[in-house]
Amino acid sequence: MKRSRINQIMAEAGEIIARHGFVLPPFARWTPQEFVARKGTARRIIDARLGWDITDYGAGRFDEMGLFLFTLRNGRLGDLQRGGGMCYAEKLLISRQDQLSPMHRHALKAEDIINRGGATLVVELYGSDDQGGFGEDRGGTVWCDGQRRDFAPGEKLHLAPGESVTLMAGDWHAFWGMGGDVLVGEVSTVNDDETDNIFREPIGRFATIEEDVAPTHLLVSDYRNWLG
Repeated sequence: MKRSRINQIMAEAGEIIARHGFVLPPFARWTPQEFVARKGTARRIIDARLGWDITDYGAGRFDEMGLFLFTLRNGRLGDLQRGGGMCYAEKLLISRQDQLSPMHRHALKAEDIINRGGATLVVELYGSDDQGGFGEDRGGTVWCDGQRRDFAPGEKLHLAPGESVTLMAGDWHAFWGMGGDVLVGEVSTVNDDETDNIFREPIGRFATIEEDVAPTHLLVSDYRNWLG
């Protein structure tokens, strides 16, 4: 993806988020230079990989297959492993109309996917096979706003604003906006986007960036190069 396109997506996302009355944390507004100047006191933000995240899954077709994310908070894997402490994470996502977030599962993370506003969020579901692989003929069980929902393989949930689904590790899922863009909330156990996304197809989690202009804000995938 070109950096100019990423900057444009950030600006458009900011407008969508503001229309829904949601306010991002102060560090969302930092320029790259401000982030570098504050990196000594922002270590928790950097280590937890909080902030802007825009991906085309390495395919170069963001409008067809991509996702905007902003990680608001993220716990510590060590706390999760010992069963106490900061074991949770929260994200804000924007799923554009007909923009696919491709079929994947998590090995560790359980998550609530919440339609925070906009159009309908479609979530396509499959279970795992006995080895944890994609269960083409496997259904399963999820919880929708506290109510049990058994699903057949390939069943599609249609979540209206305010509705949600709870997915456990091993639940294969893909999602997209139907009828318009959707502001999506994600509340989960500790999030590790570098190792805990298993895709059905051999695709990448992060975009490859062409630096045609300077960044407006840093992506979480920029932290290693910019902040050490």
